[in-house]
Amino acid sequence: MKWWFRQKLYTQIFICIGFGVLLGVVFGERASVIKPGGDVFIRLLKMLVVPLTFLTLVAGLTKLDGIKSLCSLGGLTLLYYGATSLVATGIGVTLALILQPGKGMTPETVKGAAAKTAEFNVVDSLVQWVPANPVEAFATGNLLQVIFFAIIVGIALLAAGKRAERLVALANDGADLMIRITEGVMKVAPYGILALVADMTASLKVDMLGEVGKFILTQHISLLILLVVVYPLALRFIGRVSPWQFYRKASPAMLVAASTTSSIATLPVSMDVAEKNLGAPEKVWGFTLPLGATVNMDGMAACLGVIAVFSCNTYGLPVTPGLMLRFLFLGLALSVGTAGVKGAGIVTSAILLQAVNVPTGVIVPIIASIYPVIDIGDTCCNVTGDLAATTVLSSRLGLLDHDVFNGKAACLKTRPAEGGAGTPGEGPARQEPHPQQDRAEGQAD
Repeated sequence: MKWWFRQKLYTQIFICIGFGVLLGVVFGERASVIKPGGDVFIRLLKMLVVPLTFLTLVAGLTKLDGIKSLCSLGGLTLLYYGATSLVATGIGVTLALILQPGKGMTPETVKGAAAKTAEFNVVDSLVQWVPANPVEAFATGNLLQVIFFAIIVGIALLAAGKRAERLVALANDGADLMIRITEGVMKVAPYGILALVADMTASLKVDMLGEVGKFILTQHISLLILLVVVYPLALRFIGRVSPWQFYRKASPAMLVAASTTSSIATLPVSMDVAEKNLGAPEKVWGFTLPLGATVNMDGMAACLGVIAVFSCNTYGLPVTPGLMLRFLFLGLALSVGTAGVKGAGIVTSAILLQAVNVPTGVIVPIIASIYPVIDIGDTCCNVTGDLAATTVLSSRLGLLDHDVFNGKAACLKTRPAEGGAGTPGEGPARQEPHPQQDRAEGQAD
């Protein structure tokens, strides 16, 4: 047991994933007896999401130098997220046009019930970002509205300056508290993931043949291009950091994302990885990661591009240049509005089909049946994209701790000495270990 507890978190997770697969294969449906353990782990993570998102986002905003700094970071973040989502959708559409999944399929080959979908309207979608009642947004877990409200609060605190010092301190203390709670929850992550993987392995009985198999292949190639071409190019030429070192340090969050298939559930781990492993400052990851977990869905964007072409091929509809442009726009818009939780992509896919006037009765059941396989790669790509953005932006703004990123130093947080604010004339700043650092290098490389 001592050997086990000496292992790093991602090592424990990897071993438990292997055991989970083995249990699912050997015991079949009987392995589902341990599924409640996985459900409890997911519920614990979801319990953290709203307060953690709100407090860390507000705390991150208050650490900026002012409104000008906020505009700089916010503008760069949204520009980066929008560009990568558009590229992801374009990759999905292009590969689908090359490999042509669904070309040899007809609606008669698959039976499925018609699905009811809501009409997609860009303006209405944007309007829904604004909370009519912040308390209701918190209670229902509407993260887009929670993030919007957090940004408003953060901007107000920045504008208030010294008059809001006590509220700023409260937000920072609240964020630290939630991170400490998160650390406790993550100690049980390997065991919860083991239960989830065992149940998933036992329940997957999808007969993936022909065109459906080609669909899955197309989607995974799209994700591979994002992971081994797009992100490394951004890290190397925009962030000017080593892509290999990034992937080595980001691997714990990627493993949790693949096993939980939830960007939101992975958010606590991503935050820990960004600070301890990648050396990004809280003022950056406290803004980019909560926002990215909701609006930056590169994996889902690529998937929507593939789904659009697959659906048109299935029904024999011509994929015109105008329709391709519509796919690109919808892939970007819908990926922004996709909830970072398990299974949300199925609903988003149905909305996409409705938006391009493609019947949903056949395609949606196909997507739902293979979604567990697709969602693993999508979520891993989503989380990796958030961490890559955090690293690139931190580096471009001159805020990345390269010693931590390159594994040359432990992560330290600068705290003002007692009686001083850490600025010239007000007392020297001193270096103290980050409160989270006393957890043995569980997630650090």
